[in-house]
Amino acid sequence: AVRIDGLPAHAQVQAHFAKGSYFSLAGRSPFDQLIYPLPEPGGLGVHLTLDLHGRARFGPDVEWVSAPDYYCEPTRADSFVAAIRRYWPGLPEGALQPGYCGVRPKISGPGEAAADFRIDGPGLHGIGGLVNLFGIESPGLTCCLSIAAHVAALLEDRPLQASTGSATHASPQAAATSC
Repeated sequence: AVRIDGLPAHAQVQAHFAKGSYFSLAGRSPFDQLIYPLPEPGGLGVHLTLDLHGRARFGPDVEWVSAPDYYCEPTRADSFVAAIRRYWPGLPEGALQPGYCGVRPKISGPGEAAADFRIDGPGLHGIGGLVNLFGIESPGLTCCLSIAAHVAALLEDRPLQASTGSATHASPQAAATSC
């Protein structure tokens, strides 16, 4: 959401739209496992994933856009070829075809330091019973049970159990949870 009605200005979060394109490999993949290159600003880099049928998909890249746009631009293949050839120099010419695109709303934008997800409870925005979870991507999904415990503690206004076994109190500040 660009703006959430009823939420104080200091608790609003600006969404930055990171469009990610994927390209599919025409033909059989020579790989039987995932490949993740070194991360790049805004994302994990153009990595290789395999679908349930063993077909290879490469992506996502990061293209900052002002509004969600799901058109997969075929001309982006050139940058994909360059990125993929860093870990697979033998990628055949013309082997990529446009796959699909998605848009990831992020809480940090181009040129900003990467920010993890953000959890805002009633102590921050003053609205009882409301907990906002912003910017949760796959690392947040990995620790969803810890996030759920954190949200429950915020709603019940009770101490939070840290992963070290020590307790911290649900502060009125924006909080992140450890996984």
